[in-house]
Amino acid sequence: MPVDPESATERTALLYQVANDRRLSQLQHEQDDEARSIISSAVTKEEQAMGESTVGERLPYNDYSTIDWLHDLVKDSYRFRYIESRNGLHYRLVSMFEACSGWIAVVLIGSLTACVAFVVDVAEATVSDWKLGYCTKNPFLSREACCEDKTPLLGARSEIGDKCVHFHVWTESYAGSFAIYVAMALVFGIISSSATMLTKRSLPVVAAEKTDKTNGSAPSKESPPAGKVMYMAAGSGIPEIKTILSGFVIPNFLDLKVLVVKAFGAIFAVATGMCLGKEGPFVHISTCVGYLVGMQFPKYNENGRKLRELLSAACASGLSVAFGAPIGGVLFSYEEISTYFPRKVLWRAFLCSLFAAIILKALNPTGTGKLVLFETNYGTDYKAVHYVVFVILGVAGGVFGGLFCKLNFLWSKWFRSFTLIKAHPVLEVFLVVLATTLLQFPNPLTREPGDIIIKNLLVDCKRPESATSWVCINEDTGPDIGSVNWAYVGYLIYGTLTKLVLTIITFGCKVPSGVIIPALDAGALFGRLIGQSITSISPGIFAMVGAAAFLAGVSRMTISLAVIMFELTGQLEYVVPHMIAILVAKWVADSISEEGVYDLAQTVLGHPFLDPDTAISIVRRQSLLVETLIPPKHTMDEITVHVPPTNKVPRALLKRKLEQLHARGLMDAGLVLIQTHPHSSIPTLQGYLSESELEFGLTKLCPAQAADAPDFMVRLLGHVVDEDDGPSPDTLEVDLTPFVDRTPLSICAKAPLEYAVEMFSKLGLRYLCVTEEGTGRLNGVVIKKRLVGYLEHLKEEHEG
Repeated sequence: MPVDPESATERTALLYQVANDRRLSQLQHEQDDEARSIISSAVTKEEQAMGESTVGERLPYNDYSTIDWLHDLVKDSYRFRYIESRNGLHYRLVSMFEACSGWIAVVLIGSLTACVAFVVDVAEATVSDWKLGYCTKNPFLSREACCEDKTPLLGARSEIGDKCVHFHVWTESYAGSFAIYVAMALVFGIISSSATMLTKRSLPVVAAEKTDKTNGSAPSKESPPAGKVMYMAAGSGIPEIKTILSGFVIPNFLDLKVLVVKAFGAIFAVATGMCLGKEGPFVHISTCVGYLVGMQFPKYNENGRKLRELLSAACASGLSVAFGAPIGGVLFSYEEISTYFPRKVLWRAFLCSLFAAIILKALNPTGTGKLVLFETNYGTDYKAVHYVVFVILGVAGGVFGGLFCKLNFLWSKWFRSFTLIKAHPVLEVFLVVLATTLLQFPNPLTREPGDIIIKNLLVDCKRPESATSWVCINEDTGPDIGSVNWAYVGYLIYGTLTKLVLTIITFGCKVPSGVIIPALDAGALFGRLIGQSITSISPGIFAMVGAAAFLAGVSRMTISLAVIMFELTGQLEYVVPHMIAILVAKWVADSISEEGVYDLAQTVLGHPFLDPDTAISIVRRQSLLVETLIPPKHTMDEITVHVPPTNKVPRALLKRKLEQLHARGLMDAGLVLIQTHPHSSIPTLQGYLSESELEFGLTKLCPAQAADAPDFMVRLLGHVVDEDDGPSPDTLEVDLTPFVDRTPLSICAKAPLEYAVEMFSKLGLRYLCVTEEGTGRLNGVVIKKRLVGYLEHLKEEHEG
């Protein structure tokens, strides 16, 4: 039977008990496809369809499930040993394919990502120019492609006499052009936002009702149903990808539909002229491509850990095609997005990014035949005295970045909390587009799309081909050395302020959008402004360094950003100024706001994320022990199974426990098994049975005709019974021993809380058993969501 796409989205491993008997081997290797899929699935279809609950303790992030990195590691090793142990040409070919499948996958991902990027780049350039006019030769050509027989102008094209006869402007009237520009931008914004609405999803969470546990009264109606709503194609997607790569699961976020809507919506969103870019969405698009390709390979389709390795490599190709920066894309994936990034992932990310760059260069969407988007050649070198200016640019970038994070957070909490805006996200986009066009069109520097703005501001006016640039025309004061064009300076100041304000209110709108290009725009405007008072070198140098500083303040990127700026401009000799400005910007921004834009977006959007460095910094402020995470007694009673010496429990008991797990809404929880030995009165930890495996065992392995029999017993512990000496035909029994994790990791209740943080973050655990000091008695079970929720609580207390 075909596997449900939602249940096949993520996989969890089974830590099989080591056994050599025939029954276990048959169960592991000869089950039909449907059974194997259900066993390995972390989220079943029934769990995703849950919609109500009245019992049990609740935790934050109930609507997210997790993978278990250790279990997936064992599962991958078991798969490897199984294939290697088989003889024959078929298994030898399978082994060879398994060895090279990762390399084949990243080559496909990089190539397909470049193809999607080519379509988006070309379409966006054409649609954006429709606000000014159209090409008479072919309406689907951009202005630059339409006028390819002449040198493209670098300035604000509507302000200078463009003699391209093939591009027809709508009207020569300033008022008419203004009106058409605004109207077209509003139409594009509505199209983009309406398309984004098609990806609206409600995550599979149960109702957050409260039960009065003191008197057992009915659930109160104080809390509304907690169905978390997400627009999968909105925003850059980077915060969600960071959540996924850290081990959490967001169903449907990487589907083909999301990819198509993201690409389509990004075209019209960027074409509006809003303060957003398509570079962040390219990372989401490349990750979608990585997921869809990975689903075609059994090695990745059946293992959440391996799938995330592939997705980390796919992220690199997104930045590679966005900026023409293949090395910067690899470093961006390592520094900013990935939680787990071993050496082999680095190599595959390098290959993925390389093929993305090769294919994009061959397709040549910019028409230049080069990967470098903003190629510059200033021909002058900086001096030691200019280091002071680079530091000033870094300070300004850090102040902007820190304030942006704080103000955008406050804006999102305030403006988007209005019922009208929350219920009609398209209205917010309409208002933002209206404000953007009204503020940006009067300024020739900000009228163009974001990437064209940067290209205009980085121009070197000493080069002959820049003579027609609007920027250079206004900076040329003729024989009056030292004179200043104050009108032009006013445009720079006005442009910087409008970019700062509009970027704050735009980021988070329900359209595909990123913050990279707006930050670069604001920094380039400010850097060019500073350069007007320094005549020894080209102002474009300060625009370039200012762009890097502002983006560093917003995103807190360091090494990857320095490399991206080098690849973006081709200016290797200015790496040192970039490094100075980037480091200063990061330090200043961190002093204002501890979190970068993507970390803050995770908080605003409510996505769980366990960052080890941030978690340790939160915990170290207080002397806390692991015992603070132990669930309350009623929760432990629900998830604990006392296994008698016979190692068998009634099926009805497990069925009731499964219903309680469903009612709690924790879709990746499980049961902890304890047993009291005859020579000891202390119950000890014996194993852990996850919810998905328990559900499979009770629904698929139990005989249908005897499933409700009162004497139906389930074996949980002990060796698997061999067929020759198994139970008699009259005995109703099913064996779930292969599904029990007999070696769950545990920690002492009196251990410092830092131990638990390190174990969850570095080992990628889903759950951790807590035992009593000295006796080894089980005190509780902590799942990853409990730790993340508790850390969020500590963080709120500290900030409050």
